[in-house]
Amino acid sequence: MDRNIGEYCGIFGVYGAKEAAALTVLGLNALQHRGQESCGIVSTDGKRLNRRIGMGLVHDVFNRPEHLDELGGHAAIGHTRYSTTGASDYHNIQPIQVITKDGELAMAHNGNLSNAHLLRRELEATGAIFQTSTDSEVVLHLMARSQERCWEDRIRDALVRLKGAYSLLFMSPEGLAVARDPHGFRPLAMGDLDGSPVFASESCAFDIIGANYVRDVEPGELLLVNGEPLRSIRFAESARRAHCIFEFVYFSRPDSKIFGENVDKTRRKLGKNLAIEYPVENGDITLPVPDSSNTAALGYSRRSEAKFELGLIRNHYVGRTFIKPGQSSRVDSVRLKFNVVEGLLKDRKIVLVDDSVVRGTTMIKLIDLLRRAGASEVHVRIASPPVRYPCYYGMDFPQHQELIAHNREVEEVRDLLGADSLKYLSLNGMLAATGMPAESFCTACFSGEYPEEPTPIEGDAL
Repeated sequence: MDRNIGEYCGIFGVYGAKEAAALTVLGLNALQHRGQESCGIVSTDGKRLNRRIGMGLVHDVFNRPEHLDELGGHAAIGHTRYSTTGASDYHNIQPIQVITKDGELAMAHNGNLSNAHLLRRELEATGAIFQTSTDSEVVLHLMARSQERCWEDRIRDALVRLKGAYSLLFMSPEGLAVARDPHGFRPLAMGDLDGSPVFASESCAFDIIGANYVRDVEPGELLLVNGEPLRSIRFAESARRAHCIFEFVYFSRPDSKIFGENVDKTRRKLGKNLAIEYPVENGDITLPVPDSSNTAALGYSRRSEAKFELGLIRNHYVGRTFIKPGQSSRVDSVRLKFNVVEGLLKDRKIVLVDDSVVRGTTMIKLIDLLRRAGASEVHVRIASPPVRYPCYYGMDFPQHQELIAHNREVEEVRDLLGADSLKYLSLNGMLAATGMPAESFCTACFSGEYPEEPTPIEGDAL
């Protein structure tokens, strides 16, 4: 399907704040779009860790006051999950909590470790027993094997062995540690709430609790938070920046700031650049595929003669189709997800704007819906280049053979979709919309040029 792209998760952490668990619930609600499969929170009062996890949405798992009372404490980390590595299973819910020789430890992970299966095989061969099928647990085993004496050095020992994408939150009764991979694949922001440091995958999680965005955690940076002034440690030389461009295209909320830029501003520019590159002569209306394409469609409309209209109505109560693993559940969701406003569409020449097309199944159905509603022509404009390659850094993209654009020319894809015309934003047009240097981004799913040699994951592969 065009929209069945899943992102590993959203993470949130806060230290030194009253009602830390309640703040974390709010933060996870703001990050719910990053994963609707399961969620969890671990909190501490400085003596012990308390954990609550469950399958489902945040408001399903934390739905009674006593849930927060049981957590308590002045610090907490939280996680909302979509599985890219590891099955959809209760045992894989994060944050992971373990008891080590030095006490309790919890960890939350956003990303995908591209060498996790190699590390796991090595650890199992020397006696390690894993409790989950996630790549995240590898980090804890590496820490346990470290010969270093202090916590921060054991974390550093583990991090230098990892490849791929990771934004990590660690918590013990003594404090938090925060780390981001040297490429900076996934976003991770730091904020301030009345003097208490907070961390989140996206800055929209700060807005809901009244915190201020301070800066991004730097690629290759380890932060230690324990009530003293924050300590920043460079655990690895920053490699070439490789921020995931798909965060701007699709994943992140438009009201977030990621990689130092506003998502809404960038998406409008994506749409504007698309209209400049591929206008539709005498187009009547510009329709977004709601909701993630709304902003790009606005940008397109403002640079074209086709006025913006909401002709596709999305049922918000069925969830985002990509979030549910398993092809059959995705197809069922699509049938429930969209309807058309027929009065707007009859005898109209429509410019249908979407952020991306992956498998193409949803787009085929949408074009058919528009034609049944009386559209005279349907011209598809995509605010990103064709997705032709899998991702190994935390996006649940299908394999090559499932990608509709892989080994196909644009006209072949257009014919499969049933559109009157199909045009994609160029790679340069997409990168120019960010306002950042082009070399700052990973564009591997479009270009096939990976920032580091990919190591395909076994089993639950991307």
